[in-house]
Amino acid sequence: MELIEKTYCKFSNSLDDDSLNPNKKYHDTAYGFPIDDDNELFARLVLEINQAGLSWSLILHKKDHFYQAYDNFSIAKVAAYQSEDFDRLMSDPGIIRNKLKIQAAIYNAQQILKIQSDYGSFKQWLDLQHPKSKQEWVLVFKKNFKFTGGEIVNEFLMSTGYLAGAHQVDCPIYAQVLLRKPKWCETPNIGD
Repeated sequence: MELIEKTYCKFSNSLDDDSLNPNKKYHDTAYGFPIDDDNELFARLVLEINQAGLSWSLILHKKDHFYQAYDNFSIAKVAAYQSEDFDRLMSDPGIIRNKLKIQAAIYNAQQILKIQSDYGSFKQWLDLQHPKSKQEWVLVFKKNFKFTGGEIVNEFLMSTGYLAGAHQVDCPIYAQVLLRKPKWCETPNIGD
């Protein structure tokens, strides 16, 4: 019996272009493409953290509400959240109401503010870390952030262009990602 692996590219490319399944749009316009804006990088990190233990489709369906609930992922605003903001998020059915994930978002925003102060931007800090193996990246993230295990860090870095693997070489989107010059293209990948 032959086992057929269903990759994200194959899954997404088999979908119709409709708004009922947000995976197609995410795959074709966001996944693996470099992000220059710190707030958008923070948003992707928070969404990846919230996906832990859940489906990415669920997160994509809730994505707009996440932006609304977290002040469009303004790092400065989220870093300043107080107990009433935490309580508001814990009672918001439009997001994932997980105490540890909400606490991580606030803590990580505070950490990113420190990184911005020291390095100019979160993006510059990420660029200075490159290239690293997945294991090295995980160690760096665990040292600086909360709720950043191996899969979360891997998906965050692949989805933002720091690690290769977001798209298969034969995926039509792969060439579009390459045109945006993701960081992983600058140097050969080092061991996982």
